Amino acid sequence: MTTATDAQAGAEVKHLSRFRVYGRMVGSTVVFALVLLWPAGTWRWWRGWVIVGSVLFGTVGMMIGLRKTRSGLLEERFVKPAIQKGQPLADRILLLSFMVTWFGLLALSSADVFHFHLLGKPGIIISSLGLVLVAAGSWTQYRSFMDNAFAAVVVRHQAERMQTVVDTGVYAVVRHPMYAGGILVMIGSALWLESYAGAVASVIPSTILAVRILFEERFLRRELDGYEAYTHKVRYRLVPYLW
Repeated sequence: MTTATDAQAGAEVKHLSRFRVYGRMVGSTVVFALVLLWPAGTWRWWRGWVIVGSVLFGTVGMMIGLRKTRSGLLEERFVKPAIQKGQPLADRILLLSFMVTWFGLLALSSADVFHFHLLGKPGIIISSLGLVLVAAGSWTQYRSFMDNAFAAVVVRHQAERMQTVVDTGVYAVVRHPMYAGGILVMIGSALWLESYAGAVASVIPSTILAVRILFEERFLRRELDGYEAYTHKVRYRLVPYLW
């Protein structure tokens, strides 16, 4: 029988989790904005604020969607840390390396536009295409979270959540749509910010994601029932008809 004290304790835990989710969202947005805008030497950069706004809008939209249908995944992505118990050492290294190079890409793009001018800048058509890529990549990531309740930040077997293989939605197209969307966002952000150098530098975090895919698939083949069969059903990891 549930007592009033139990109900109150449950409500407090739920409120604390919600507070952590909102806190993580605000904190990550502030860090993102600082990494992007500080190297520019000015806060009056409308293209930069468009990227910050798109990230904030996408995060809020994802939170709303996850809260309604994927509360467990919401906790995985916005409450739990990037380094967790049961996470293989290789994944810790790859995840942290990706985060550092993604932030480095933002800082480089900003500094390139205002200071370095390494490879020139794209015209209005190419830069606008970059914003389209950001939107497409963000939508792909959103659909990944909606289709896969186990799309956690870290690579681990989520036995406590009874993890199963997901082979529907965007996961019927490629095996790692979340990473595919992330690569589109990285390339598109650099182009929208008018930095060809940043777009070229996106090869580094993208390569780290590709390496992480190889590690993740080896791990899932070993730990998750049905994943081997899934790799035969959906042939491509990241890009249809290519890889």
